[in-house]
Parts: sequence; structure tokens; C-alpha cells
Amino acid sequence: MDRKILHVDQNCFFASVEMKNNPHLRNVPMAVCGDQELRHGIVLTKNPLAKKAGIQTGEVIWQAKQKCPELVIVNAHYDDYSYYSQKAFEMYCQYTDRVEPFGMDECWLDLTDICGAGDIKHTADEIRSRIKNELGLTCSVGASFNKAFAKLGSDYKKPDATTIISRENFRDIVWPLPVGDLLYAGYATKKKLARINVNTIGQLASLPCEYIESYLGKNGIGLWIYANGLDESPVNFATDQRIIKSVGNSATTSRDMICDDDIWKTILSLSDQIAMRMRKYGLFGYTIQIYVRDSELNGFLRQRHLFVPTNHDAEIARVAMDLFRRNYTWEKGVRSLGVRVMQVRPADACRQISLFDPNYLTDEKAAVAKIIDNLRLRFGEQAIFRGVLLDSHTDLLPDGQFGWNKGGFKRSMDE
Repeated sequence: MDRKILHVDQNCFFASVEMKNNPHLRNVPMAVCGDQELRHGIVLTKNPLAKKAGIQTGEVIWQAKQKCPELVIVNAHYDDYSYYSQKAFEMYCQYTDRVEPFGMDECWLDLTDICGAGDIKHTADEIRSRIKNELGLTCSVGASFNKAFAKLGSDYKKPDATTIISRENFRDIVWPLPVGDLLYAGYATKKKLARINVNTIGQLASLPCEYIESYLGKNGIGLWIYANGLDESPVNFATDQRIIKSVGNSATTSRDMICDDDIWKTILSLSDQIAMRMRKYGLFGYTIQIYVRDSELNGFLRQRHLFVPTNHDAEIARVAMDLFRRNYTWEKGVRSLGVRVMQVRPADACRQISLFDPNYLTDEKAAVAKIIDNLRLRFGEQAIFRGVLLDSHTDLLPDGQFGWNKGGFKRSMDE
């Protein structure tokens, strides 16, 4: 028996919440944007009137204003979005115990074995109706026999619509779509596939899996499976705790970083927060990754595998700084910087230590880190910090808030 999977996607979620809380915003072109003072000034989402004016998610505010001078800019209110996200999640749990969030505004539901689930379209329409009547928002729902196609269905027709993708019609609906619409087919993958004249999902599906694997690696196998309707990944239980695969922080600083000293202080601040959260979760990591974006918004990723895993800020910062120095030539200033620890393992898992590397985490370093964590837990996160961050860093991080408030640092989601 085919599975019955729904994917529910809230329409223009942030903008919809703002319009519900402030009804006058329904009648003007409006966009929810990041904080311009912190140089996060991009469009996060927009309402239908702004979309009609050509405003696009991800473009900077000044570009949006050029297209639509009367555009109303609204700051994001994440507490409100979390509230409505939780209310929607609780509603989904009334239908099934298999509810898997995908960001704040999307969820998969597995209705396969639910007694009384009935016709999947009827249930999808009922959920759309309840979201509208009980929360005052709208959503689109995709229904299919797997998660990948269900998500494509929720994107296929908006706003406030249900799309059914079945084994009988998926070739007609899915295969003509751009390959970039496929789950996890990002910009770089889309660009790489275009080089071999693969622009639609159907063109990807028609190629031999072995060829796609040789061209894109393991990621290519997953995309080929999605394109051919062979996705068998389960919908997680609502009570499942998400497995953390990495822990990271990123920063867009108040001005461009222009020298190694700026980079080092920023990396220290990022690494300190990453290490503290890893110790809180009881994790060690084997791979350090950096992300660098210059003043012209060009970016790159670099990473290094460690022989000995770590959750110590000094080791994370040392590797991240070395990666930066080896890969950046200072032709331009650096606008934003990210550090991430990947391939994480529980702290109680077996791990090999080194006889020769003086930088590996010793019992003494671990004890000092624990003391620092306890001090911050008792007296606040700014109770103790590295002296190198005390001076000359406030123009990068306003008010001397070394990475923990609105001074430019954004805490990434752990994945």
C-alpha cells in the first residue's frame, strides 16, 4: 500500500503573521526584512502586493525600494512566528503522531496507518480550512506517496491550495519542473547540472544513476532517487528529538573585517559560543568548517578533518583561522564569517587520542572549560571572556557585546 504523506507549507509565513497582527499591512506592499543597522538588510518574505511589484526574497532592501518606493519595511518578530508555528504543529499532531517539522513554517505528516484518515485530499483541505479559521493564516498542502513529492506539491500551487501527486500523474506534474525545485538541489548543484544540460527534474530522472553519482557524488544519488519517485525516507515521530549533525555560528559584522586581527577576534567569539553549546549537548566534533563572504557577497566554504575530535574553543578557533589564512588573500574586505563543527559524536563515544599533537583536548583544558561554563551559567554569558576581545573590537560588535546580542552575531540552527 502506498504511503499517504502530506507536506504543509504556510504561505508567506512571516508576512502573514505580521498582517494578522497589523491588518493595515494587508493593503500596502510590505516586506519582512532583517535589521539594516546590523547589515542583515535583506527581504525575508513579502506579502502578495509586494510580490506583484517584483520584490524577491533574498534581495537587499535598497534594491527592493528601487522596484517599489512605497514598500513598507517591517522588522522580524520571531517570538510571534514561533507562537503560530507551535500552534500549527499542535494542530497537526491531532491527526497523526508522525509529524516532522522542516523549518518554522513547514511540516510533513504521515497519515498512512491512521484510522479514519480517509481520503487524503479531504484531510489536506480540512487542515487548510482549520489553519485559516483557527489561526487566521493560509497554507498550501502537497499530498503524495513520498516526502520529496509531497513537498513539491505544496510548492506547486499557491496560495491556499492542495495538490495531489500520485504514481499515475507524477511524470506529468513533477518531471517538467526545474531541477532546482527538487529537495536539496541547491544553487551550486543546479548550476553544475546545467553544464550537462540537465535543467528539469525529468531530465535528471532519465539519466543513469551511476552517471549522476560519478558527476555529483553521494548527493547525486539522493537527487536521482527523489526525481524518480523512489524516496522512502520516513516521517519522524513528533516526539523524536532532532539529531544534531553540526553546531555553528555566523556573523555579519558592523563593518567589513579588513585584517587578520579582525578575523581572529571574530573567530574567537564564534568558536567560544560553539564550544560552549557543544559541551552543553555533550558532543565532540571531527571536522571544522569556515564560511567566508567578502564585501561583494562572494563566498566560499573550506573545511578540515581532525584526527582527534574536540569541543574546545581554542582548538576550533586555531583550525578555523588556519583555514582562513590558507584560503583568503585580502583582495577585498570580509563582510561575514561563519564557523561550524561537523561530524559530531557523543562525548561518551570511544575516540582515539594523540600521542604527538600538543593541541588535543587534555583533562586540564576540559576542566577549565567546565569552570568557565559554570561561571557563565551562574552569572551570565558575559561574566568571563578572553582578554583579547576587550579592546578595539567594539566597532565590529557594538556595545562590546562579544557575540551574544544584537551586535552582529547570529546563532545558527544546530542540525
